[in-house]
Amino acid sequence: MRMNKMQTSRLTLRLLKPGDAEAMETLLQEKDIASTTLGIPHPYPSGAAASFIQLRQDAAAKGDGYSFAVLDSASSAFMGVIGLHINKNHNHAELGYWIGKPYWGYGYCTEAVKGVMDFAFRELKLNRLYAAALTRNPASYKVMEKSGMKHEGVFRQHLLKWEVYEDVTHYGLLRSEYEQIDRLRQ
Repeated sequence: MRMNKMQTSRLTLRLLKPGDAEAMETLLQEKDIASTTLGIPHPYPSGAAASFIQLRQDAAAKGDGYSFAVLDSASSAFMGVIGLHINKNHNHAELGYWIGKPYWGYGYCTEAVKGVMDFAFRELKLNRLYAAALTRNPASYKVMEKSGMKHEGVFRQHLLKWEVYEDVTHYGLLRSEYEQIDRLRQ
């Protein structure tokens, strides 16, 4: 890993560590988070955060992915998780994220996504990032749009979540597109 910590205007993004497990499990008890994500269970099992953190630390050690705690820079409050699942063979990564419900609606997730995009394209030199969201979760795919990702399509009834088939919308961003966005920001 080339970078253990990143700063945005309001956030600190750093690799997950075992001490994050309690705060993570507390936020993940909110049913609305599980309901609107692709793979978080409800109720969130006790001890599952510690196992997840260990798996993601192992992935980071191998360069297969990175999961960052999203922290408020001013208070150091744990706000959520954002991560990359890397496919080295194809030089791309899937982006995933969740933010605790008390922090919804303030632009924190978009800010975190932009920070991780910078890491993915500048530091890791990936060619492509992609992400998916349930179509009934517009807040998540609006984050993707605000971050510059392009809509690539909808997979109809792609997932079975809580006994309901869910449509999933997909977004992606190529390094060349990121470079254009980055030039405009400067």
